[in-house]
Amino acid sequence: MCLLARRVTRYLDKLAEYYGYPLKVRVDNGPEFTGNVFNNWADAHGITIDYINPGSPYQNGYIERFNRTYRTEVLDLYLFNNLKQVRKITEERLTIYNTERPHKTLNNMTPIEYKTLKHPE
Repeated sequence: MCLLARRVTRYLDKLAEYYGYPLKVRVDNGPEFTGNVFNNWADAHGITIDYINPGSPYQNGYIERFNRTYRTEVLDLYLFNNLKQVRKITEERLTIYNTERPHKTLNNMTPIEYKTLKHPE
């Protein structure tokens, strides 16, 4: 699982280029998050790791909600021939999710509208 942890940390480093490193991350107890690679990466960036209790996915509701949405709106709707198709459809769905689809929890605004309202650039 060392390779998966390296992939996760590489992706998080890319996100940090735009948003900065978080003070804390909340993760499950998967092997990519419990090994030395991830722990050392978090320590190097001053990030606290907040593990959910094993068998308690409700403690990480945001990702569980995303997983359910992704499953029902992408994985259950398409038959893919290759990884390129998965990436293309995923990117299209994320764009729609963030720019066109209103969210009840954001006062029926899209995430991009909400972000602009809260943090105008």
